[in-house]
Amino acid sequence: MPDMKEPSPEAHANVTEHNVETRAELYPEERSVGGSVDPEKQAELILAESEERTIHPDADDANGGHRQSAETADLP
Repeated sequence: MPDMKEPSPEAHANVTEHNVETRAELYPEERSVGGSVDPEKQAELILAESEERTIHPDADDANGGHRQSAETADLP
């Protein structure tokens, strides 16, 4: 798992209380492995990290980077 630095204040500001409450509701898969000690805190961090990736996408991240066609590999 990649190292995630603390999400920016801007990312935290985009996380709403409603979103945290909704995400804190555990999925059956999460319940089956014991859940979380603090589901609200965990949900807030998950959502803030997601916001951070949206606000500041990493061009080197295959899942989130947006590149220009000139930056792609040349095909034979």
